[in-house]
Amino acid sequence: MHLAYPAVLAALLFCTGLYGVLARRNAILVLMSVELMLNAVNLNLVAFDVWLRDALHAGQALTLFTIAVAAAEIGIGLAIVLMVHRNRGTSDIDRLRDTAEHSHEDPDPDPDPDTAPPAGPHDEKAEAAA
Repeated sequence: MHLAYPAVLAALLFCTGLYGVLARRNAILVLMSVELMLNAVNLNLVAFDVWLRDALHAGQALTLFTIAVAAAEIGIGLAIVLMVHRNRGTSDIDRLRDTAEHSHEDPDPDPDPDTAPPAGPHDEKAEAAA
């Protein structure tokens, strides 16, 4: 068997997955692209295992391990995406990143003292200690 055929196919699959990770905005499509990249790696592992005629079939064993890890990753990743979609109403990665950046910023660094919330007991202790 020529090693070039599965290697070229794996390279095409990996490049397609890489494009999907970099260009997609939907989190589920990004997870699918990561799976495509992992399948390209699995194809390379099996192809090199056959090409090297390994008696222990280490490439195939590592492929099974990679498939198990990928299944766990997809399960956890999909659960996270579903919870984010329930809480935020979108699974668009750009919107989620924008809301995360804006939630930490203070829009008004010098609030008006008349409209400021009343100081709690912890604020009074901090002022007294200063």
